[in-house]
Amino acid sequence: MEQTPVFNCKNADDVLKAVRDYNVSFVQFWFIDILGTLKSFQVTPNELEAAFEEGMGFDGSSILGFTRIEESDMVAIPDPTTFQMVSWRPTERPVARMFCDIKLPDMTPYENDSRYVLKKVIAKAAEKGYTFYVGPELEFFVFGNSRKPDPLDVGGYFDAPPLDLGNDIRREIIFALQRMGVQVEYSHHEVAPSQHEIDLRYNEGLLMADIAITYRVVAKEVARKHGAYVSFMPKPIFGQNGSGMHVHQSLFKNGRNAFFDPKDPNGLSGECKSYIAGLLKHAKEFCCVTNQWVNSYKRLVPGYEAPVYIAWAQRNRSALIRVPMYKPGKEAATRIELRNPDPAANPYLCFAVQLAAGLKGIEEGYELGPAVEKNIFAFTEKDMDTHGIEALPGDLYTAAKTLEASELMKETLGESLHRNLVENKLAEWDEYRTHVSEYEINRYLPVL
Repeated sequence: MEQTPVFNCKNADDVLKAVRDYNVSFVQFWFIDILGTLKSFQVTPNELEAAFEEGMGFDGSSILGFTRIEESDMVAIPDPTTFQMVSWRPTERPVARMFCDIKLPDMTPYENDSRYVLKKVIAKAAEKGYTFYVGPELEFFVFGNSRKPDPLDVGGYFDAPPLDLGNDIRREIIFALQRMGVQVEYSHHEVAPSQHEIDLRYNEGLLMADIAITYRVVAKEVARKHGAYVSFMPKPIFGQNGSGMHVHQSLFKNGRNAFFDPKDPNGLSGECKSYIAGLLKHAKEFCCVTNQWVNSYKRLVPGYEAPVYIAWAQRNRSALIRVPMYKPGKEAATRIELRNPDPAANPYLCFAVQLAAGLKGIEEGYELGPAVEKNIFAFTEKDMDTHGIEALPGDLYTAAKTLEASELMKETLGESLHRNLVENKLAEWDEYRTHVSEYEINRYLPVL
């Protein structure tokens, strides 16, 4: 198969030239609903120039969380800098994609567009001189199909073939990502059977959110070609580790890492400590965004390496936030890692709420408490009280109600998106709590 070119388009003219030069058959316009589900429609090359000038209209009332039917007209404006060929399609008449910004007919930004929400928070950081960098670790499972979570192997952490039977699929996912300009650092088999991780090279926040969506699509498409199914479901197998999306993040100012201070014993600046304190203080409030499904809270329980306790540490992986020490003293490598998000989150909103919480900590000068380097999973209730450690919400209902009450999250997400998200999550919880599960039938029917 011919090598797919990687593009670095700066404007509409660059895209139009690439479409002509490579005989592109269609361009997919990508955007997402408030839950992070990808939406797409295809545009022919003949319509592309007009799309850049005027956008492409669509019915926003049919998109979850977008708008009411009486004010349904929306316009998708393609971002030329996101133009790439889709790497899983044949190259004879290639198909490309661009992410879109959603606007109203008068060309003002649409407030419920997740991409716009992240852009707003990044702009706020930029006003303070900061550039936001993110490096997420999205874990996933590979199953035989989408109807039953049957693992393809019994491999464990860092196992190699033949225990790792997903190695070929994982390798092809990496090649497909690279053909779309995505830098991959490394990959490996994870702890649970048939669980995998591909780590992406850190990048600017908005670009990384685009990449996270691309990653999920590519992984599923490549697996489908192999007759398999990739799932980003947080906890698909009872009794096994779930899938997380540990989010490494840092702020740079004037080309220097604002989180690094060589004079500090731990190499952390005052800004970094206040940023961590902001994440810890507001973690309960944004948990419904970083962990947005009923199933997310089946992962967030003690004993399966998932962080549920609101504390920070440097070596301790039972804490919510960890400061990685792989390269101590190296300025560029200084970062913090938030460990509770899962890969089924909306990455735009997920990154936005984290950045907003961290910036709030810096703005208000939040004080960071001492690190907790002991295994918090082994703490008694008295130990928790002694260290002042609280837990994340234990279910979607609690998380949604905490999100609903948060003024910071309402300000960050925008009043409309905030309200729509809370309503959607409460409706999901209500549907879940009234469902009669197989567990209940097996447990109660024979005896009651």
